[in-house]
Amino acid sequence: MQLKRVLTLRTVVATSAGLTLASSSFVAAVQVAGYVLGDSAWIAILSGGVLCLLAAACFSELNGLLPSAAGIRLYFSRAFNNQLALTVSLLYMLVVIVGVVGAESYVLSRVITEFYPQAWPFPLIVMLLLLVTGMNLRGIRIAGLFQDVITYGLIISLTAFSLIAFNKTGFQLSTPFSPGSAPNLISAIAVGVFLFVGFEWVTPLVEEVTQMKQISKGMMIALGILSVTYAVFTVSMTAIVPKETLTATAAPQMVFARSVLGGAGVAWMGLVSLAASVTTFNAGLISVSRFMYASAREQVLPAIFSRISMNFFTPWVSIITIFFVAVGVAGITLLTHRYLILVELAAAMESIVYALAGLAVISLRRRMPDQPRPYRIKWGSAIPVLCVVVFTALAAALLFSDRLALVTLLAAFVVCLIYVNTVVPYLKKQYESHKRRPRRRPSRT
Repeated sequence: MQLKRVLTLRTVVATSAGLTLASSSFVAAVQVAGYVLGDSAWIAILSGGVLCLLAAACFSELNGLLPSAAGIRLYFSRAFNNQLALTVSLLYMLVVIVGVVGAESYVLSRVITEFYPQAWPFPLIVMLLLLVTGMNLRGIRIAGLFQDVITYGLIISLTAFSLIAFNKTGFQLSTPFSPGSAPNLISAIAVGVFLFVGFEWVTPLVEEVTQMKQISKGMMIALGILSVTYAVFTVSMTAIVPKETLTATAAPQMVFARSVLGGAGVAWMGLVSLAASVTTFNAGLISVSRFMYASAREQVLPAIFSRISMNFFTPWVSIITIFFVAVGVAGITLLTHRYLILVELAAAMESIVYALAGLAVISLRRRMPDQPRPYRIKWGSAIPVLCVVVFTALAAALLFSDRLALVTLLAAFVVCLIYVNTVVPYLKKQYESHKRRPRRRPSRT
């Protein structure tokens, strides 16, 4: 049984933008602003968006060349070797689930306690995860429509909040064109990449879109919308509230909202933050479940994860599994309060994958020169090479500035490598054995 092709460009854009448009993004935006002078954070954010456009171009060519829900696993397998592809793709999936869900759950818990200081946020987070899990089980059309409404509503709300804040300041900004020293600006851009983390996770939906070219268009449009929205919102925050106050909290958007509109602003921003978390959970569940489904279909994960609901055409086992993993990750993060390392891990892993995507484009142009490419990057290898150089440097800067993140990522890599060298061969052997097993003929009576 196959997945159903029902998704349009509108939902592709909403899904690509929705996974990145999270409550934890406000924390990263404030960190970006902290590296630069005055209200010049927009320079670093737009620069980060442009860099991610390089990666989006690489993913667009790869997706057109090898359209599959397996995504990067297939790209890297054809470009490099199967062992590297399996290890990186499993590590990628693990870090995205843990990093995004963990960081988002923690920031959301801080938002909840803004309303009810004595509240225990974990039950509400579980309820939100149950909500998006239920919608995903019912079908991609329902989950996609929900994603459309919430994502576009979020973008409108953030833009409206920004304009209200600018109006309070008389649209006067402090040194908007002077970011300061080059090292600080580079650090700001490196952190700014996290604002766009996950935009490419829309590629596993290629088997469910009505037209394949919608994936590349959707990623580009989503990055453009997010770049402008993040830049305007971040500058409006720093124009109203001192940076020192914003960086001292895990929910800077709530401090900003209170300064702009008082109690009404807190209520409004609380709903915005809640919606942002829901879109992130929903988009992550949509994309990662398809990746798990495709991996199981190719004997990388146990075959049970490839099961499709006969009524709703959804990978129901993968969806339910992600729900339980997400609940566990959310609980551990709330207990340990170690959410910032998850932000850095996710940003570093994304940068590594973006660099590998650039290398994959170069490699596959040599290995598969005559294969049709619905989307081909212009200017030869300039953009893929630039993508490799830039994101390798960003990954190195992030990991070597935080040794704990480096050690954690290396340990996770070793675990995934062991899985690839031990469990995957066993799964493939079981599959081949099952294929060779003769089918029983019905007995005659």
